[in-house]
Amino acid sequence: MPTTASDPRTVVAHARRGLVLVSCAGVVWGTIGPAVQLVHEGSGLSPWTIGAYRALAAVAALVVASHVTGRLRACLALARSRWRRVILTGLSTAAFQLLFFVAVVATGVSVATVVSLGLAPVLLLVLDCVQRRRTPSPGQVATVATALVGLGLVSVAGGAGAAAPNTALGVLAALGSGTAYAVSTQVAAPLSREHDALTVTTATMSVAAAALVPGGLGVAHLRGEAMATTDPGSWLLLAYLGVVTMAFAYVLLFAGLRSTPSGTAVVATLLEPVTAVLIAVLLLHERPTAAVVVGALLILAAIATLGRQVEKEPPPQ
Repeated sequence: MPTTASDPRTVVAHARRGLVLVSCAGVVWGTIGPAVQLVHEGSGLSPWTIGAYRALAAVAALVVASHVTGRLRACLALARSRWRRVILTGLSTAAFQLLFFVAVVATGVSVATVVSLGLAPVLLLVLDCVQRRRTPSPGQVATVATALVGLGLVSVAGGAGAAAPNTALGVLAALGSGTAYAVSTQVAAPLSREHDALTVTTATMSVAAAALVPGGLGVAHLRGEAMATTDPGSWLLLAYLGVVTMAFAYVLLFAGLRSTPSGTAVVATLLEPVTAVLIAVLLLHERPTAAVVVGALLILAAIATLGRQVEKEPPPQ
């Protein structure tokens, strides 16, 4: 017997597919930290400069892909018809990345990761409850709480423990970063349900790049930092950071948001720190502590419960 788009089995299948796509985006993002570290060590480029070149490579790849697939006109049409939402998504994405860099420099990777990535799912859970005028279910609270505990164990127990040069500034920047992350995901969700993922990504990431490229290079110039490198390996990694971890990963995220609530998507992308831990163990030969292992397992358990929740929740409207 054939199924239709409104068939419950079809809806659940689409929701599960969306969750898988978002989770894949989180896995790809988990490679950012090690790649940035390798670029910095091999070239001396600052995170500001790396972020600028990453955005430039991402937009170049997206424009080429949109041209090849005949979507450039659709991108321009989307930018004109939904310009407020496109600009807000792009600027909040740029703010998320820039503020996260500030938080890392000011207070360290561990605190920045916990505050920034931990705040977003809480904000989206509260927003969802306000919009629906109902309290969160015990399952939703348990999932978010489990994920946050796991995130704290992975990030803090796995951190370097270096003294923070400016804790207050770092925490404020991380709070701003987490808020921007939640805003970008929530605002982009309707665009993702109305247009294909490549079109949405090209339009919104072009706005993000318009802020990240001059902003990042401008800060690097004012600080007297290196603006380029002669190391070919670093340029290859920069291309990877742009094409794969920004362009491709956001296509995955926006494709997943077609059938996945934004709050669920943010929890699923917590696979990012888990992936970073796996890379450190498998490729960098680091030994994880028991707390890191437990934290990673808690995040995986929380994401596993999302698969069951999508069967009970209505699809995004």
